[in-house]
Amino acid sequence: VQLQASGGGLVQAGASLRLSCVVSGGALRSYTITWFRQTPRRERGFVAAITWSGGTYHEDSVKDRFTISRDNAKNTVSLQMNSLKPEDTGTYFCAAGRPIVSAIKDSSMYYYWGQGTQVTVSS
Repeated sequence: VQLQASGGGLVQAGASLRLSCVVSGGALRSYTITWFRQTPRRERGFVAAITWSGGTYHEDSVKDRFTISRDNAKNTVSLQMNSLKPEDTGTYFCAAGRPIVSAIKDSSMYYYWGQGTQVTVSS
């Protein structure tokens, strides 16, 4: 299974971006797909997840601004990011796995990872 992340960029605070994660070599509907964010000062942190059944989870700081969705027909998971803030800056990775819900935020539960896409939000 391969994941290809795209959609990052350099934007000003308040702008929007839409990240995409295209899954190939496997059926998207078989996996939970999760976005993690990595910054120089911290390990990869949970951002949002969507389960194989369509359940969604968002980290508290983004849940009113970011929305994760999936299109199984296109094997794509998207992360719509609105009202971006400088603290959203980082490299965003999508990952595929089959974690139980209580472990959905644990990056070690994921088998496959995309290459990351950089998001930079200037103030």
